Amino acid sequence: MAQFVKDHPAAPRPSAQGRRTQRTAAPAGRRRGDARLAWLLISPAVIGFLVFFAYPTLRGIYFSFTEFHILTPARWIGFDNFRELFSDSVFWQSLWVTVYFVALSVVLGVLLSLITAVVLHRLTRSTVIRGFIILPFLISGVVAALVWQWMLDPQLGIVSALIEKVTGQHLLFFGDSTWAVPSLAAISVWKSMGYNAVLIFAGLGTIPPTVYEAGRLDGASELQMFRRLTVPLLRPILVMVVILTIIGSFQVFDIVQVTTKGGPANSSNVLQMYIYQKAFGELDFGYASTMSLALFVLLIAITFTQMRLARANETDLN
Repeated sequence: MAQFVKDHPAAPRPSAQGRRTQRTAAPAGRRRGDARLAWLLISPAVIGFLVFFAYPTLRGIYFSFTEFHILTPARWIGFDNFRELFSDSVFWQSLWVTVYFVALSVVLGVLLSLITAVVLHRLTRSTVIRGFIILPFLISGVVAALVWQWMLDPQLGIVSALIEKVTGQHLLFFGDSTWAVPSLAAISVWKSMGYNAVLIFAGLGTIPPTVYEAGRLDGASELQMFRRLTVPLLRPILVMVVILTIIGSFQVFDIVQVTTKGGPANSSNVLQMYIYQKAFGELDFGYASTMSLALFVLLIAITFTQMRLARANETDLN
């Protein structure tokens, strides 16, 4: 036995440094494995973003500095398209029409969504009712525009007939330059109000009931609690709703294309319609890309300004 031990000495015990290395090697290996798995799982989304968002955006920025009519190769012209943009009266008119449409959609949409959400929160929390409210948002914009076009038809529309019976006046909702943009804004508000109301309703659920109990003990009315408690505490949600409404309203196209096609006399010719006409009507993709880039920069500026002014990341609960 002694001879066996002498011929086969015991293996040296690992030092403290070696033991620490062994303990840390396994977690590091697991971290590398987790990182590979994470990249594998998000790779479809990353590829989709690069192919369908990043590449078209960079390609569009390049085309905005070129003269490109799709049937001929793109020719670099520098800032000529931007100079034309600043002197294009139709572009500025379309931008003004779009801003008018956005203002109506944001003010009416957010106000009605807020009132609807507060009524739902105070009276009922039924999932079925919330489902009915959000249903218009799930309908295609083309379908919604067609339905409202029939309902507002001056000859056969049920809404036009009711208004004529009540007021005795015959309104041309889409045929009158005064009513064209408000009519389009009303359709947009009807379609998006349910989704915005559900978002605000979720924000109302985060407000502690003790806040309202304290307000009642201090003798505050329902209107006072709405103005001084509900609205300030909903600031982050309201900012998000306003930003989403602004972005969606600036990108309006489907309901305008179906109902007015920019008429009458370009009174509802929003910016997206003008971009579409330049790109697919006149095949001037270079100038259309320039207008799209201008709209992109405008939306970024509006979003960051809104977030800074409204302190979107802060809440009065903090």
